[in-house]
Amino acid sequence: MQNVIVAVVAYLIGSLSFAVIVSAAMGLDDPRSYGSGNPGATNVLRSGSKKAAILTLIGDAFKGWLPVWFVVHVGSRYGLDDKSVAIASLAVFLGHLYPVFFRFKGGKGVATAAGVLLAINPTLGVATLLTWLIVAFFTRYSSLAALCSAVFAPLFYVFLFGPRIVALAVLVMSALLVWRHRGNIAKLMRGQESRIGDKKKAASPAAGNDL
Repeated sequence: MQNVIVAVVAYLIGSLSFAVIVSAAMGLDDPRSYGSGNPGATNVLRSGSKKAAILTLIGDAFKGWLPVWFVVHVGSRYGLDDKSVAIASLAVFLGHLYPVFFRFKGGKGVATAAGVLLAINPTLGVATLLTWLIVAFFTRYSSLAALCSAVFAPLFYVFLFGPRIVALAVLVMSALLVWRHRGNIAKLMRGQESRIGDKKKAASPAAGNDL
């Protein structure tokens, strides 16, 4: 029963789309209406508001961090274990991808996944974030940085902690993140992918970049 509660609460927290919430609060266009059409921090940056993009990034990362951190650090008082950590991680991530409050149309999950990984273990989170930053710095492709981070995250976990059940959750998250970026992979191969900092334009039906 405890794990059912963990799954439901984590999913509902994940369903809070900060790209849409922050944009609405600041009087900006809905991020689903321009650029890649993705409700994520990188697309919000195309609105021209760095503040909105930063708040979106922090919000999406924090919501991923919060339920997982609670299970990791407080869960033992309520009989929660590694299985509960894995469930919380996947549930909050799925909430971001398929938010019940926004017709199940969410973002790509990079910032939320980063928050989850930081909550699981700070070393794991920092290693994955550094991977994203290095690739993003040299290429300016948010999607390519996300894909590289997704590949390395489960490898980092197994290297640091061994093949535990949480590693399976990280692997599933990584696979979902790659799946959500399938359109970006095609655009990268065609040389048509948007770079970080590009100005906004009307959303393309085939678009799908960003965090």
